[in-house]
Amino acid sequence: MKGVVFTEFFSMVEEVFDADMVDHLIEATNPSSLGAYTSVGSYDYAELEAMVVELSSVSKMEIETLLTAFGKHLGAQFATNYTSFFTTAGDTYSLLKQIDQHIHVEVRKLYPDAELPEFDFIQSSENDLLLKYRSTRPLADLAHGLILQTAQYFGENLTVEMHKWQEDEWHKCDFTLTKS
Repeated sequence: MKGVVFTEFFSMVEEVFDADMVDHLIEATNPSSLGAYTSVGSYDYAELEAMVVELSSVSKMEIETLLTAFGKHLGAQFATNYTSFFTTAGDTYSLLKQIDQHIHVEVRKLYPDAELPEFDFIQSSENDLLLKYRSTRPLADLAHGLILQTAQYFGENLTVEMHKWQEDEWHKCDFTLTKS
């Protein structure tokens, strides 16, 4: 997993909790990286997973809630750091439909070894979009937060329903999105 995910996770933890919580997560989970992450490095996903589980235990917040909050945080950072993707798209659905064919292509140019989720979509009407998520990692709730933050960025009212399941090594989720 790319280091930017870890550095942004720590940024969110420090913002929502405090710097002591970041230290606690590193000490409690004893990651093989020793908690030293650079945004361009690659690290074991299990380290992030262990920290999220520990944060859930200490904060008494559900893992899904933490991952969604992290997705919102990450989405806000993406909107700041990669504004051109957002301004070019112009709305939530247009941006989401560009993930695999445009955004992830650009990510792979910078990080050829990045393990990215896959997305397909079916748009049944102007207001309804089915976004299909598939990943080897159980991070659909993080994607949920990214979707919510994207809608907020564009000032759109969006209802998001999730249906998660696992098939073999694949974690899948159907996001049913409705603009109101």
